[in-house]
Amino acid sequence: MTPDTIVLVHGFWVTARSWEHWKTHYEKQGYRVLAPNYPGFEVEVEALNADPSPIADVTVPQIIAHLEAVVGELDSPPIIIGHSAGGAFTQVLLDHGFGAVGVAINSAPTEGVVVAPPSQLKSTFPILRNPANRHKAVGFTHEQWRYAFTNTFTEEESRALYERYHIPGSAGILWGSLLANLQPGHQDVWVDYHNDDRAPLLFVSGGEDHLMPPSVQRSNAKHYKSAAVTEVREYPGYAHLLPAQEGWERIADEVLAWAVAHAR
Repeated sequence: MTPDTIVLVHGFWVTARSWEHWKTHYEKQGYRVLAPNYPGFEVEVEALNADPSPIADVTVPQIIAHLEAVVGELDSPPIIIGHSAGGAFTQVLLDHGFGAVGVAINSAPTEGVVVAPPSQLKSTFPILRNPANRHKAVGFTHEQWRYAFTNTFTEEESRALYERYHIPGSAGILWGSLLANLQPGHQDVWVDYHNDDRAPLLFVSGGEDHLMPPSVQRSNAKHYKSAAVTEVREYPGYAHLLPAQEGWERIADEVLAWAVAHAR
């Protein structure tokens, strides 16, 4: 049965507002579209910038439990599309048996992926350079945001998106992902790469993404050894904030077409 619902999962340093155009785009095609915020992120961007304490307090298990509750209440498995950290959470949801099909756009890596290109280190350095930030919500300056998220956008476009979407990110969760491969046992974004029952998964990679570059997407995809469908598509010229870059409509349509063709 073709899914009638799409669940859009946002990443860090933005909220579900970052999906506003994709949500409208898919709704016009007749889909029910849900774009849940993380727990505590339900207020507007401006409120989170004024009081970022919900960002500092949230944990990955809380986010995943919340997303699983949203998806679990649906009458039938949806298409799940995640961006950045939302891509990693999409992978976890699929591994846990949720969703008819998944798409991970410029995804943060799941546990075991050790590729760390220089541009990724430069993008995250403003957050990681001070260990005292580990329990705080830490934002980017516009210049840092532009390098990490909007390096292919004009100055004017980048600043407008910064003002509309940017919020601080959880330094604790970023530190946790960094250390996950050094700690024993399964960590927060562990998935079973041999899970044959997992729904099909498409990685979508922006060719100019500094924060989660194509090499990270390819490495993440290669970790999957199961019989489940796993594919990678790269879009040259696109930055990390691909869902807001000119031409996003074509990618949204191609992603949806792939998802409908592969939904189980």
